[in-house]
Amino acid sequence: MAESIYELTFTDNHGQLVSLSDFEGRPVLVVNTASKCGFTPQYDELQRIHEEWGPRGLVVLGFPCDQFAHQEPGDDAQIEEFCRVNYGVTFPLSTKVEVNGKKTHPVFQFLKERAGGMLGSTIKWNFTKFLVAPDGQTVKRYAPKTKPSDLEPDIAGLIPTT
Repeated sequence: MAESIYELTFTDNHGQLVSLSDFEGRPVLVVNTASKCGFTPQYDELQRIHEEWGPRGLVVLGFPCDQFAHQEPGDDAQIEEFCRVNYGVTFPLSTKVEVNGKKTHPVFQFLKERAGGMLGSTIKWNFTKFLVAPDGQTVKRYAPKTKPSDLEPDIAGLIPTT
């Protein structure tokens, strides 16, 4: 198991391998997303947070997942277009991943090991959020119903002041 999230990689929705080491020393907000979920409007706040906090160091990453009620049925191109057209999303998206089960993506294996949920480590629904500190090891988990804006005090605490 990785000691730091920065040891891991993912494939973006254009098929390019992304090393999380590219973001070393920066806080990272990881969200399992879906286009046809009651929480899908959270994309608006995630994009706003990306625009506001990104220049100060925060990395926002969306990981589309179709494991919950088939709420992410599209392919990578359809997901990207949906996010861009409807929510103006410009933060990086991965290819579709699994967040639970035998094929759990290594990023989510790491996150769940570091920050279990109320009923164990299994992710219960779309838009579960994980905020990783700049050390790449400390992880805080947030429920799907938690609005992205509610994370801003915690994000602010991880951004160095100049």
